[in-house]
Amino acid sequence: MSRVPQKAAGRGSQKWVQLLVNRAPHLLDSALGRHLGLSPTDTIAWLSPLADDGYAEYRDEGFLAKVGARPQRTPLAGFWPARGPQWDGLGRTSRGEPLLLEAKAHIPELLSPPCQAAGASLRTIRASLDRVKRAVGLRAAADWSTTYYQYANRLAHLYFLRTLNQIPAYLVSLYLVGDADIRGPRTAEEWAGALDLVHAQLGLVDARLDEAFGGAFVEIFIDVADIAAATT
Repeated sequence: MSRVPQKAAGRGSQKWVQLLVNRAPHLLDSALGRHLGLSPTDTIAWLSPLADDGYAEYRDEGFLAKVGARPQRTPLAGFWPARGPQWDGLGRTSRGEPLLLEAKAHIPELLSPPCQAAGASLRTIRASLDRVKRAVGLRAAADWSTTYYQYANRLAHLYFLRTLNQIPAYLVSLYLVGDADIRGPRTAEEWAGALDLVHAQLGLVDARLDEAFGGAFVEIFIDVADIAAATT
């Protein structure tokens, strides 16, 4: 199912993304403007999760259709099996650049379950992850299908769009600051320390992420107090 309806969330990263997209998109736009080099006339249309679309999140061919991405060189089915990443948010700039948003509100969210695929699907996933590792100059033998699999498969989809299909997409990792309800990090520096560990485990410490993706891997930090102030 490429469109996955959701409910209005009451806590955590899903709650904050829903509020940002539906009621305070200017906070996202402001945080992204510098990274994307947006001009005063450039705009961003946030396409999910929208309240009038049942807060639906999208995956597989559904997310491609939502952001208007039409792979011409490598089809998604040949790169990744069905039931791939389900995106927290999707957008598109007025310049035609797809935005894939993944959000986290506390550090344990960085620890995802390992890949559950088996057989041919698992072989396809591992082969694609290996292509990404080579693209970023990774020499370590880290298995990207285990502890930090979610982080790795998001990078893989950026590679699929930007490198394999020349679609100028951006992967936006949003780290929410100050979510006391779930004991989230109180500063961007706390997040940075946790992300250093993730990068070390995946072998990305010396990887050429910026070179491989042309600056399209973006990390932003937004304080939930700012979201609350903008939506009350």
